[in-house]
Amino acid sequence: MKSNTLPKGKKLLSIYFTAGYPSLDSTISIAKTLEESGADFLEIGFPYSDPVADGPVIQESSQVALQNGMNLHLLFEQLKDLRQSVSIPVYLMGYFNPVMQYGVENFCKSCQECGITGTIIPDLPMYEYEEIYKPIFEKYEISNIFLVTPQTSADRIKKIDNLSTSFIYLLSSNATTGKNLQVGNESESYFRRIQEMELDNPTIIGFGISSKSTFDKATAYSDGAIIGSAFVKLLAEENYLQKIPQFISSIKEK
Repeated sequence: MKSNTLPKGKKLLSIYFTAGYPSLDSTISIAKTLEESGADFLEIGFPYSDPVADGPVIQESSQVALQNGMNLHLLFEQLKDLRQSVSIPVYLMGYFNPVMQYGVENFCKSCQECGITGTIIPDLPMYEYEEIYKPIFEKYEISNIFLVTPQTSADRIKKIDNLSTSFIYLLSSNATTGKNLQVGNESESYFRRIQEMELDNPTIIGFGISSKSTFDKATAYSDGAIIGSAFVKLLAEENYLQKIPQFISSIKEK
């Protein structure tokens, strides 16, 4: 399998947004504008009716997207021309139930056809991925991203590092998305512990990153950080596409 590994030590900025929000056909224009504005890679969420790990902002965006008519079949139809306008890595993020309904092999095949780099499926257990689905993901050269929390054991983190071909997603806490990152003694020791393991894959911190200060805190301990809820809030505003460049430049230099 080819490596989709992101570069290490680059303070990468990733932006998450929900496909089909704020309007059904806004996905590609948002992705294109984010790349032009300086985002390093993207996470496009496919909506689900019961997004247990998401805070209220992303839950609301999922609900609106579903009401707009977004589903995986339509999303892949929209993404078929993705690589004509977007060149940075793009990951699809969502829950396993819609993937199962779509068919895991069909899902991976559609990802490959659209130029998707990898997937983030938080409720797909690692053992299930390894025992059942890994050959399918590898067949279509799709990286599957695993999540690490402050409670994840060193042995499990090493196993995740061995299974990973792109990056490792570090949850800043066990909270849902949308909470502000607080780098206190406890989280600092957690981030340092991961740093000291000298993992092969880059680490990207998510949950609670919303500003330059929280981005800088996170990237002091990792190779990058993900902003979700703060960006999804922006998409609820008028003329949101025109506001994206300022949003990105307020967090990192292009």
